[in-house]
Amino acid sequence: MIMAKRLQVCRNCRRFTTDKSCPVCKSTNLSTSWKGLVVIMDANSEVAKTLNITEAGRYALYVG
Repeated sequence: MIMAKRLQVCRNCRRFTTDKSCPVCKSTNLSTSWKGLVVIMDANSEVAKTLNITEAGRYALYVG
């Protein structure tokens, strides 16, 4: 039986991960409660700047 990895969001930088720690800020403060998803492809975009995101990736808009 294959088990799917649980999708979590870092409470510090809002980045999605399936690891036990955040790949960006290395925090272990993760949550499975989140709302909204934004995919940043260009860290220099206006959306990334508005959300204070400095690296491309998938981010939650709200983390509970």
